[in-house]
Amino acid sequence: VQLQASGGGLVQTGGSLRLSCAASGRTISDAVMGWFRQAPGKEREFVAGLFRRGGSTTYADSVKGRFSISRDNAKNTAYLQMNSLKSEDTAVYYCAASYSAIWSSIASSDAYGYWGQGTQVTVSS
Repeated sequence: VQLQASGGGLVQTGGSLRLSCAASGRTISDAVMGWFRQAPGKEREFVAGLFRRGGSTTYADSVKGRFSISRDNAKNTAYLQMNSLKSEDTAVYYCAASYSAIWSSIASSDAYGYWGQGTQVTVSS
Protein backbone atom coordinates (compact mmCIF):
# COMPACT_ATOMS: atom_id res chain seq x y z
CA VAL A 1 0.00 0.00 0.00
CA GLN A 2 1.16 3.55 -0.75
CA LEU A 3 0.24 6.34 1.66
CA GLN A 4 -0.01 10.04 0.87
CA ALA A 5 -0.35 12.42 3.80
CA SER A 6 -1.72 15.92 3.33
CA GLY A 7 -3.51 18.71 5.14
CA GLY A 8 -0.72 20.23 7.14
CA GLY A 9 -0.11 23.94 7.34
CA LEU A 10 0.30 26.97 9.54
CA VAL A 11 -2.37 27.57 12.17
CA GLN A 12 -2.68 29.74 15.24
CA THR A 13 -2.82 28.39 18.76
CA GLY A 14 -6.28 27.07 19.49
CA GLY A 15 -7.02 26.40 15.85
CA SER A 16 -7.84 23.18 14.03
CA LEU A 17 -6.51 21.14 11.15
CA ARG A 18 -7.53 17.87 9.58
CA LEU A 19 -4.80 15.67 8.18
CA SER A 20 -5.60 13.11 5.50
CA CYS A 21 -3.80 9.90 4.64
CA ALA A 22 -4.90 8.65 1.22
CA ALA A 23 -4.05 5.03 0.51
CA SER A 24 -3.64 3.30 -2.81
CA GLY A 25 -2.78 -0.20 -3.89
CA ARG A 26 -4.58 -1.99 -1.07
CA THR A 27 -7.57 -1.35 1.12
CA ILE A 28 -6.94 0.03 4.59
CA SER A 29 -10.19 -1.26 6.00
CA ASP A 30 -8.33 -4.23 7.51
CA ALA A 31 -5.20 -2.29 8.44
CA VAL A 32 -4.09 -0.80 11.70
CA MET A 33 -3.59 2.90 11.05
CA GLY A 34 -1.32 5.15 13.03
CA TRP A 35 -0.29 8.78 13.15
CA PHE A 36 3.12 9.73 14.43
CA ARG A 37 4.95 13.03 14.63
CA GLN A 38 8.50 14.26 14.83
CA ALA A 39 9.50 17.69 16.06
CA PRO A 40 12.94 19.17 15.29
CA GLY A 41 15.61 17.56 17.45
CA LYS A 42 13.21 15.03 18.91
CA GLU A 43 12.41 11.37 18.40
CA ARG A 44 9.40 10.33 16.37
CA GLU A 45 6.48 9.81 18.73
CA PHE A 46 3.13 8.09 18.59
CA VAL A 47 0.07 10.31 18.32
CA ALA A 48 -2.96 8.15 17.56
CA GLY A 49 -3.88 4.65 16.47
CA LEU A 50 -6.93 3.02 14.92
CA PHE A 51 -7.28 -0.73 15.07
CA ARG A 52 -8.57 -2.76 12.19
CA ARG A 53 -12.22 -3.47 11.43
CA GLY A 54 -13.81 -2.78 14.81
CA GLY A 55 -11.95 0.51 14.96
CA SER A 56 -10.80 0.79 18.55
CA THR A 57 -8.69 3.90 19.04
CA THR A 58 -5.90 4.99 21.32
CA TYR A 59 -4.10 8.30 21.79
CA ALA A 60 -0.99 9.71 23.32
CA ASP A 61 -1.78 11.45 26.59
CA SER A 62 -0.58 14.75 25.14
CA VAL A 63 -3.33 14.81 22.51
CA LYS A 64 -6.13 12.94 24.24
CA GLY A 65 -9.38 14.88 24.09
CA ARG A 66 -8.06 17.15 21.34
CA PHE A 67 -7.22 14.82 18.45
CA SER A 68 -9.38 12.19 16.77
CA ILE A 69 -8.35 9.47 14.34
CA SER A 70 -10.83 8.01 11.88
CA ARG A 71 -11.08 6.14 8.61
CA ASP A 72 -13.35 6.35 5.57
CA ASN A 73 -13.27 2.94 3.93
CA ALA A 74 -15.13 4.15 0.84
CA LYS A 75 -12.40 6.73 0.21
CA ASN A 76 -9.61 4.45 1.46
CA THR A 77 -8.42 7.36 3.55
CA ALA A 78 -7.55 7.86 7.19
CA TYR A 79 -7.82 11.16 9.00
CA LEU A 80 -6.46 12.95 12.03
CA GLN A 81 -8.68 15.75 13.25
CA MET A 82 -6.66 18.09 15.43
CA ASN A 83 -8.43 20.66 17.60
CA SER A 84 -7.25 23.12 20.22
CA LEU A 85 -3.78 23.06 18.74
CA LYS A 86 -0.83 24.11 20.85
CA SER A 87 2.66 25.27 19.91
CA GLU A 88 4.03 21.95 21.15
CA ASP A 89 2.01 20.17 18.46
CA THR A 90 4.35 21.66 15.85
CA ALA A 91 5.98 18.75 14.01
CA VAL A 92 6.05 16.74 10.83
CA TYR A 93 3.15 14.31 10.97
CA TYR A 94 3.35 10.87 9.41
CA CYS A 95 0.64 8.33 8.75
CA ALA A 96 1.43 4.64 8.84
CA ALA A 97 -0.30 1.34 8.15
CA SER A 98 0.17 -2.21 9.30
CA TYR A 99 -1.61 -5.41 8.34
CA SER A 100 0.01 -7.45 11.06
CA ALA A 101 0.20 -5.24 14.15
CA ILE A 102 -1.49 -6.41 17.32
CA TRP A 103 -3.22 -4.10 19.77
CA SER A 104 -0.34 -4.06 22.25
CA SER A 105 2.07 -2.79 19.59
CA ILE A 106 -0.13 -0.11 18.09
CA ALA A 107 1.92 2.72 19.56
CA SER A 108 5.25 1.35 18.35
CA SER A 109 6.62 2.66 15.07
CA ASP A 110 8.31 -0.72 14.56
CA ALA A 111 4.89 -2.31 14.10
CA TYR A 112 4.19 -0.39 10.91
CA GLY A 113 5.52 -1.40 7.53
CA TYR A 114 4.03 1.34 5.41
CA TRP A 115 4.60 5.08 5.86
CA GLY A 116 3.46 8.25 4.19
CA GLN A 117 5.89 11.04 3.37
CA GLY A 118 4.94 13.40 6.19
CA THR A 119 3.13 16.71 6.32
CA GLN A 120 4.30 19.76 8.27
CA VAL A 121 2.09 21.23 10.98
CA THR A 122 3.17 24.54 12.47
CA VAL A 123 1.24 26.10 15.33
CA SER A 124 2.05 29.74 15.99
CA SER A 125 1.37 31.52 19.25
